[in-house]
Amino acid sequence: MVEIFNTRKDLLQRRAEIQTSTGFVPTMGNLHDGHLSLLEKALNEHETVFFSIFVNPKQFGPNEDFSRYPRTFEADVEKLQSVAKKFPNKKVILFTPRAETEIFPHEENQMISVHKLSTELEGKIRPGHFDGVATVVYRLFELIRPQTAYFGLKDYQQYMVIKQMVKDLVLPIKIQGMPIIRETSGLALSSRNQYLSPEQKKGSLLLFETLSELKEILKNQKSEIPKVQKKIDEKLQDKDWDYLEMRDSETFSRELSKSKNISFLAVYRMGTTRLLDNMQVEVE
Repeated sequence: MVEIFNTRKDLLQRRAEIQTSTGFVPTMGNLHDGHLSLLEKALNEHETVFFSIFVNPKQFGPNEDFSRYPRTFEADVEKLQSVAKKFPNKKVILFTPRAETEIFPHEENQMISVHKLSTELEGKIRPGHFDGVATVVYRLFELIRPQTAYFGLKDYQQYMVIKQMVKDLVLPIKIQGMPIIRETSGLALSSRNQYLSPEQKKGSLLLFETLSELKEILKNQKSEIPKVQKKIDEKLQDKDWDYLEMRDSETFSRELSKSKNISFLAVYRMGTTRLLDNMQVEVE
């Protein structure tokens, strides 16, 4: 059974009644198996799990179509119910505010920014995007006060931004990153995949194949980094890459001499659809 709340007032009243451990999964809806894997993990670890569906206007840029983002509320609730039935002795509480003012009251102009991390790679291409993400997540953290919050690692930079925000603000919340859920082809599950034509979907496998190729070249050895960088430079001759980079998985730095784990981060464009993915590799 999923309890559904639409207003901040009702949510806060229900939250005050909860004395058990709480997990939290924030989403923008249009749910797929990746989102549901976060809910299952949270229910395995907590007695009560809050789950939010809110299409956040603050993370859409002026040239990004906020109104185009798919809203599939009824189907989303059915999917949540199917997971909740597996955990009959636990609570799933869905917060799906109908109005932006339930999250951002008109009199509040608070904005959370994680400097540097928010302006690189995805943040450089989408200025202000991560400020919008950090702000809405912080507001939801204020309302729900979870012990653990769960984020998929497909949006790896977003995961890093949220972790840094929690550290900077000394919030008593554990940020749990969860593995990327992929189709059998290797394509990472994403709400954006539905925009791909069959031909584009086949072509999109270039993204996963490229990351896998770079991982194979690296062979867990930092000594192979120059060879990997040479291959990246070759790949970037294709102008449909928004970016393809190596970063330290812990610090997000380009300096890799002391790295123990390296992330390959990439966005590849298929028509008007930006496909985002990443892969981590331990190195010696």
